[in-house]
Amino acid sequence: MSPAEITRVQAYLRKLFGTDIIRVVPPAKKGLSVELCVNDEVVGTLHRDEDEGEVSYSVNMVVLEEDLPPVAKR
Repeated sequence: MSPAEITRVQAYLRKLFGTDIIRVVPPAKKGLSVELCVNDEVVGTLHRDEDEGEVSYSVNMVVLEEDLPPVAKR
């Protein structure tokens, strides 16, 4: 993914969610995934897909069970 694409996708996500704490981070090495961060925490990866000349971007978000709050007892 090009730096221009990363900037555009980041701007879109920030506008969509109404916050500037979202960052799209290019990979440190070629071949690694582009990361989606909230503050300094990586919450997922961003992927580019091109099919028949149409480009789309998908987010794969991971939520670890250990990060979830406990279930409220009734």
